[in-house]
Amino acid sequence: MSLRITMETKQDVLVVRLQGELDHHTAEELRTKVDEVLRNPQIRHIVLSLTDLAFMDSSGIGVILGRYKQVASRSGEMVVCSINPTIYRIFEMSGLFKVIKFRENEAEALNVLGVA
Repeated sequence: MSLRITMETKQDVLVVRLQGELDHHTAEELRTKVDEVLRNPQIRHIVLSLTDLAFMDSSGIGVILGRYKQVASRSGEMVVCSINPTIYRIFEMSGLFKVIKFRENEAEALNVLGVA
């Protein structure tokens, strides 16, 4: 399985929706696409919507942490939402929830960032 990435911006928030598998084969594609959008200095926050993400390995964790550091350097935040139990456990075990906020769905994630 591969990774399908859809992105849109809402005000100063980049919404990234992932479907499929985020692993060492697909992590570079995600990194490249998100970094391209983050060249715009007006983008301060990221919402990761992971409803249809079926698998993630340490490469995925690395890409997510790297993008978190980018937005944090702009005084921005990353919020993850819509995680299935398997991916939630990976976030929990890796300690990602210590730095990245979690919300149940995309609307709540956007709301926390001040986007209605």
